Amino acid sequence: QVQFVESGGGSVQPGGSLRLSCATSDFALDYYAIGWFRQAPGKEREGVACISSSDGSTYYTNGAEGRFTVSGDKAKNRVYLEMNSLRPEDTDVYYCAANLQRRLCGGPQYEFAYWGQGTQVTVSS
Repeated sequence: QVQFVESGGGSVQPGGSLRLSCATSDFALDYYAIGWFRQAPGKEREGVACISSSDGSTYYTNGAEGRFTVSGDKAKNRVYLEMNSLRPEDTDVYYCAANLQRRLCGGPQYEFAYWGQGTQVTVSS
């Protein structure tokens, strides 16, 4: 069974950076697209970024493009989300999950499963 454990969240000032880490099972990066998502209280969860297991290609939503970078390290069974130029609106709980139906990014959120417990990111002055 696939498992995810997110870490690396914290409190930063606007313009600051954080690097989130997602520890996963030793086969997840070989078989599944891995996505980063975020959710604020009372709001729907939204996608942030994704990395494909087939070719390592990446995908970003509009708000993340140019500021966030997703990467994977198969040797360490980890997926990272490097976040730069953080804004107060980036304040959310960030989660990672696996798309069990495809290896390429681009699938809808309902295809993702095995959600981790999340890590809180707070951007405030």
